[in-house]
Amino acid sequence: MTISHEAGSLAPNSSFAGAIDADAVIIGAGPVGLFQVFELGLLEIKAHVIDSLPAVGGQCVELYPDKPIYDIPAVPVCTGQELTDNLLKQIEPFDPTFHLGQEVTTVQRREDGRFNVETSAGTRFITKTIFIAAGVGSFQARTIKVDGIDKFDNSQLFYRVKDPALFEGKNLVICGGGDSALDWTLNFVGKAESVVLVHRREDFRAAPASVAKMKQLCDEYEMQLITGQVTGFDERDGKLSEVKVTGADGVTRRVPLDMLLVFFGLSPKLGPIAEWGLDIEKRQLKVVDTEKFETNVPGIFAVGDINTYPGKKKLILSGFHEAALAAFGAAPYIFPDKKIHMQYTTTSPKLHKILGVETPVFD
Repeated sequence: MTISHEAGSLAPNSSFAGAIDADAVIIGAGPVGLFQVFELGLLEIKAHVIDSLPAVGGQCVELYPDKPIYDIPAVPVCTGQELTDNLLKQIEPFDPTFHLGQEVTTVQRREDGRFNVETSAGTRFITKTIFIAAGVGSFQARTIKVDGIDKFDNSQLFYRVKDPALFEGKNLVICGGGDSALDWTLNFVGKAESVVLVHRREDFRAAPASVAKMKQLCDEYEMQLITGQVTGFDERDGKLSEVKVTGADGVTRRVPLDMLLVFFGLSPKLGPIAEWGLDIEKRQLKVVDTEKFETNVPGIFAVGDINTYPGKKKLILSGFHEAALAAFGAAPYIFPDKKIHMQYTTTSPKLHKILGVETPVFD
């Protein structure tokens, strides 16, 4: 899975039969990865986008889809979901291809200078350039540490809610103390048959208003809060029937349930990226310079929270800036004989044509 620099161990050009021929592969479908599609599109470069999550949006959608963001230029306030939706609309003219729910496992330089790329789903690419916009890595749910309970995954044990209707009318136990746990707790009160929130301590990481509302519902006997941790479970007829919750006082309580929802947050993992021969500093990719945001491997660029350089600020707007310069830095690999001119979307008829908009006529 490493990118080799020695000619003797490069991948032959004839290998990777049946692979998708690509100019650009973007790893990461968060805001910066989506904007990378836009910047490449303006240069007439089509992108394939790969993400380990089943939907686009990255951290914005996974961690705070309904929370306000205030530092996007010219957008006083928007949610993570709204930002993602707007970016998707913005890149529609470029018709990117998304490959979701799969992780890049192999990156190998070919003899012809391009790269072989393969995902965990077996999707293969031969690409001229790679853009790593993986945020802080691939997100994986932090799982509950109870021996044997994983056999109920996706039947009675869930780490995310895809279809809220599945949980209505059920006896729910929800574990966690962050925004996701509180948001879904408040959402299901009144819809589920019963809701029990389990958190290991009395302090919460969620929005104060959500915590206050939850405690009010407890006072009104609409739901229940138990301070403790799930330490075991029982099953009946092959189904999860109850969990054992041990409190700080050492007392273990049995809590009947139909469904167990666990929101312990998402754990970012650098994953296979760490094995691709890239310079890494404190779990981030070092860029060679801030002119192109290219890594130590020519043709591979790093944008957004995944990269590091002197003065780096982990802001979405910084990632947008990096994506613009990375696109121009990559263009010579894709169009080696073409001179790339800087053009403005306000005045360029060529860009208007690319974007599918009419060129305005001024008196």
